[in-house]
Formats: sequence, structure tokens, C-alpha cells
Amino acid sequence: MAETAKSPYHKLIFTLSVMLPIAVAVLFRVKIPGYDFSFLPPIYATINGLTAILLVIAVVAIKQKNRKLHELLVKICMGLSAAFLVMYVLYHMTSDSTTYGGEGGWRIFYFVILISHIILSVVVVPFVLFTFSRALSGNFERHRALAKFAFPLWLYVAITGVIVYIMISPYYV
Repeated sequence: MAETAKSPYHKLIFTLSVMLPIAVAVLFRVKIPGYDFSFLPPIYATINGLTAILLVIAVVAIKQKNRKLHELLVKICMGLSAAFLVMYVLYHMTSDSTTYGGEGGWRIFYFVILISHIILSVVVVPFVLFTFSRALSGNFERHRALAKFAFPLWLYVAITGVIVYIMISPYYV
């Protein structure tokens, strides 16, 4: 039986995978004056770092056959990613964008990391959600097969989020 017939989450995952990036893009253009959320970038960068660490521990846990710990850590990572997204949008709706001020090779490196981070942060959403739904439905063979792609993508997005923050942090006003 095909995944579409088995998974009650299939349509929801596709909808979220399309609507989330559109909503973020639209909300990026909304500016709400009078609020100061300038304290958020180090918090959501820390959330990215914590997500990366917990993802690695989750993989170690499942390799050691500790499914309960693995499941708990992945759920925490999903919650952290959702919290990150809310804070990120909130910050950008209430603050002007910060321009990277580095030059030369560092500037090129920053933009390569930033652009790949942004693109893969959109790409990773359906990978993570389909991987999670396969585990929920008990389809662990297909879960493992997709997790081989979802894990490195999610880890890359989490780590590059920290790198982007570290590189741009001297330029915050």
C-alpha cells in the first residue's frame, strides 16, 4: 500500500511544507513598531545549537536501541524548532534586518552558509515531518530510510543557524 493511502498526515504535511515558508515570507514583510525583541537572536541561536546537540544524541540513542530516549529527543527537537520559528518570525516582524558587514572571503562564506541554510530550512520540513509520521504509524523501515536524509539536513540547518548568528552578531545594532 502506498504511503499516501497509509498516512493520515500526508496532506497535512504537504500543506504545512508549502504554507510555512509562504507564511514566513509574508510575515517577514510585516513590521510591527513599538516592540523590542532584540534579545531574541542569541536565544534562537542557542535553540539551534541545542537542537543540533540533541539530534546527535537522538541518533546515538537509537543506534544503542534506546527507542524511548530517541523518540523523546526527537520530539524535543521538533518543539525547539517550532519555538525557534516563532521567535525568528517575531524578531523579524519587530526589528529591521541586520546587514552582514564582513568583507572578502568571509563575506562569500557567510552568504554561501546563509543561502544554503535558508534553502535547506525549507527543504527539511517535509523530510522531518514525513520521517516523524512514518515512526508514528509504526513504519520503521521507511522511517529509517527517510531519516538517513532528514537527519543530516536537519543537523546542517541547526548548525548553520548558529554559524550565521555568530558571524552576524557583531553587526546587530
